[in-house]
Amino acid sequence: MSVDVDEPDRAQGCPSPRESYTLLGHEAAEQAFEDAHQSGHMHHAWMICGPRGIGKATLAYRMARRMLGAKPDADYGVLGADPTDPVSLRIAAMSHGDLLVLRRPFDEKRKRWRGEITVDEVRRMAGLFQTRAGEGGWRVCIIDAADEMNLNAANAILKMLEEPPTNAMVILVAHAPGRLPATIRSRCRRLDLRPLSQDLTRKIAMDNGADDKDADLASQLAAGSPGRALSIMASDGTSLWKEVDQLVSRGAGVGQGVAHALSRRLALVKAAPQRKLFFELLLLRLEQEIRAGTAAQASTNLEPWFALRGRVQSLASDVDRLYLDPAQVVYEAIQDIWRTVSAHRVQRRGV
Repeated sequence: MSVDVDEPDRAQGCPSPRESYTLLGHEAAEQAFEDAHQSGHMHHAWMICGPRGIGKATLAYRMARRMLGAKPDADYGVLGADPTDPVSLRIAAMSHGDLLVLRRPFDEKRKRWRGEITVDEVRRMAGLFQTRAGEGGWRVCIIDAADEMNLNAANAILKMLEEPPTNAMVILVAHAPGRLPATIRSRCRRLDLRPLSQDLTRKIAMDNGADDKDADLASQLAAGSPGRALSIMASDGTSLWKEVDQLVSRGAGVGQGVAHALSRRLALVKAAPQRKLFFELLLLRLEQEIRAGTAAQASTNLEPWFALRGRVQSLASDVDRLYLDPAQVVYEAIQDIWRTVSAHRVQRRGV
């Protein structure tokens, strides 16, 4: 399985979290973990929460390097490690015997990612935690992302969280922690990562090769997520954003031909990263409508926009999880937008 296939949630254009040695903007979360480490009373389960693309997986690997004994290097931040240290190199190569990473499995038959982390994946933890650490220290399991576990998988890790083995740590990456059972959340120490400033997001984009114009637009659209900013640049997101903006601003005036053409284009196998970005940008554009209505204290009802956002979010999740036809899903999302835009215009004329 290739490196790309090995990482279902890796944003296009972003370096692999296991090969990233810098993390900007989350020093407080890193210091909280380091303080616990230095205290000698390390909690056995940590949950890293925040929006997609903000650096949660990168932080998880930094925590893993620290627990597995990589040589610290302050030049790379609070939890910085020497990239040339043997432990760092083995983690980057996914060959460290005391580290297990659980993700959504790849469906070899359908040649696509499964929509959830299954119980069979979680049961692999037993092989790690029921044996001694190969290097005499800690054993670490990263679950990325924990909110993608199905119910059986979630139940399977609960016993380990209730009765943790000695020198064993689970790090849960969670985009939407509210989806996890309360019994899991209550047994984890939580680290919340906040969106970065636009200036810092722009700096990260520039550090990864963006020119001034692309960095400006990507940082504006990214809503504090460096991963999203890099995805926007890598997937020609500036052009895609213009298309998304037209779908919402003009509604059905864009024309059914455009809707069909965009749906077919985003349904191609090679367009999977762009399709994912399409839904992210679409949700961002709907949030702009909601914020604009709230700021203007508009008399129009914003509930249809909130409801539309929820439906689009469900479609974005279900397209892979339920193996839906991508073209039909994109087309249905566009039609739903246009129905809401049309109803909104009627409502405004009636005010």
